[in-house]
Amino acid sequence: MTSFPKDIYTEPKNVDLVTLRNLGPLTGMAGIWEGRRGIDIKPKAEGAKEQAYVERLELQPIDPQTNGPQLLYGLRYQLLVTKPDQIKTYHEQVGYWLWEPAASLVHHTLTIPRGQVVLATGKAAADASRFEVAARLGDEAIGGISALPFLDYAFRTVAFHIQVTKYDEDCWSYEEDTVLMIRGQEEPFHHRDSNILTRIGNPTPNPLAR
Repeated sequence: MTSFPKDIYTEPKNVDLVTLRNLGPLTGMAGIWEGRRGIDIKPKAEGAKEQAYVERLELQPIDPQTNGPQLLYGLRYQLLVTKPDQIKTYHEQVGYWLWEPAASLVHHTLTIPRGQVVLATGKAAADASRFEVAARLGDEAIGGISALPFLDYAFRTVAFHIQVTKYDEDCWSYEEDTVLMIRGQEEPFHHRDSNILTRIGNPTPNPLAR
């Protein structure tokens, strides 16, 4: 059980406004990235299908955020995925990676335009080169999962997990597992995605603060 303070209004004092030096395990992930070795294991009527993909991911620093005494530093992101040699978007995603230094927690929000949102959380050391976050349906202690009624009817997401591994300031990778209960199937389906990302651009702090 998380322990919260009695004073839920007073904001922390002397907050450092430079997000890029307060990102904990997210340090080094700010910027623009490209991955050309993505593998997607997705469900089809005939069974699991492997699909190669390429992606462009932009992670930009946001200014410090407070919920009363709670302090968060983070990155706003947009992810665009296509199949090799195609222009049409195969997958799109927006959200935030957030670092809560006082609790040593990483929070990951995920929104896709097919009508689903996820909030996943995990413990991490501030200097971690590898960390992971997770969410389970019905377990609000570690996050949340919500979707449009059709997705819950046909492809209900019951768990989500992503592990990030940072190699150096210009390269990192992820392994993602979205666990689905598909209508008509008794066993859960593990919808897996993985890729290696390399830097193609540097981050841009709050443009209004220039």
